[in-house]
Amino acid sequence: MRAHPTARKASLLTAGIATAALTLSACGATADDTNTNAGASGATGGSAAPASGLQIMVPNSPGGGYDTTARTVAKVMETEQITGTVQVFNLPGAGGTVGLQRTVNEKGNGKLAMQMGLGVVGAAYTQKSQATLNDTTPIAKLIEEAGAIVVSKDSPYKDITSLIDAWKKDPSKVNVGGGSSPGGPDHLLPMRLAKAVGIEPKSVSFISYDGGGELLPAIIGNKIAFGASGFGEFLDQVKAGQVKVLAVTSEERIEALPDVPTLKESGVDFLFTNWRGIVAPPEISDADQAVWVDALTKMHDSQAWKDEMKKRGWTDAFVTGDEFGTFLKEQDTAVAEILTSLGLVS
Repeated sequence: MRAHPTARKASLLTAGIATAALTLSACGATADDTNTNAGASGATGGSAAPASGLQIMVPNSPGGGYDTTARTVAKVMETEQITGTVQVFNLPGAGGTVGLQRTVNEKGNGKLAMQMGLGVVGAAYTQKSQATLNDTTPIAKLIEEAGAIVVSKDSPYKDITSLIDAWKKDPSKVNVGGGSSPGGPDHLLPMRLAKAVGIEPKSVSFISYDGGGELLPAIIGNKIAFGASGFGEFLDQVKAGQVKVLAVTSEERIEALPDVPTLKESGVDFLFTNWRGIVAPPEISDADQAVWVDALTKMHDSQAWKDEMKKRGWTDAFVTGDEFGTFLKEQDTAVAEILTSLGLVS
C-alpha cells in the first residue's frame, strides 16, 4: 500500500498490556454454516450461532481511542449474543506498528483482528514498518470522530483564540501533545491546523504519546500547552471538570459537547475527521473473513451500538470488505503526500 506521494490525493480528512497470555491459533473463528458460508462483503440473513474464540488486538496503550472502540465493540457483540466472549488485549509500541507486525505475522489466524485507524496508516511510514496495512485483510471501517483542542482546567488559555495567538507568537514555546506518533491523526491535526492559521508546520513543537491513555495525564498535569486528539477520549474528564475542550474540528457542534464551538465558528477555516476500523491477518479464509464481517454488521445494526455511538459522539462510517480495502488505499496515498510535504518521508 505504499502509494507514491504524487498519486491522486484521497479525501483524507473530510479526516495494561493484557496479563493473560494470548492463545493464538491458526484455526479459524467458528460459527454455524449459515454464517461461514456468507460472502465477505456483507452480512448473512439467517440465524447464525454466536461466533466464538474471537480476539481483538489494540496496538496502543489502555485508555485511548482504539482501546475504547475495541472494548465497546466487544461489549456490544457479547451482550447482543452475536459472539461469545471476545478477548481484547493491548500490544502497544511504535505508533501501532508493533501490533501491525504481530497481526501480519499471524498469517491465516482467522480468530484474530486488530483495532486500527488513521494513526496506523501514518505510523507505518514514519516508523519505517516492514509490515504494512496492505498485508492485512480488511474487515470493516466502523466510525469517524471529530478532533478536539484540549487544555487543563487551569490552563491560561480560556478560548481557542487566545491559544492560537500565543501559538503564532512563538510556536516553539507552545508544546502540543498527541496520542499518536508522527503521521497519526493526533500529529496530522495540529500540523494542518498550524498551516491553516499561518504557522509553519515544521516549527511546531509536537510531543508524541502512545495513545490517549498517556496523553491525558500530560494535559491534566500541564506538561503540554494543549492536546490534539479525538474529542471522545476526553468526555469523562470534561464532565469531571479536569479538562476543557476549546474547540472541535467538525463542521457543526458536537451533540455531546454542545457548549464547545467549532474552529470554523472561531474564524479558523479548518475541518478534520479521524476514523477507526478493524483488519485481520493476511491469508485468512473467506469463511473466517465472513464471520468477522457478519458479526460486525450485526453489531452495527443493533440498537446497543447506536446507543454507544450517540453516547460517545461517534459518527457512523460503516463499510466492509473490499470497499474498506479501497478506502485504506486512498488513505495511504493521502497520508504519504502530507508526510512528504512535512519532510517526514521521502
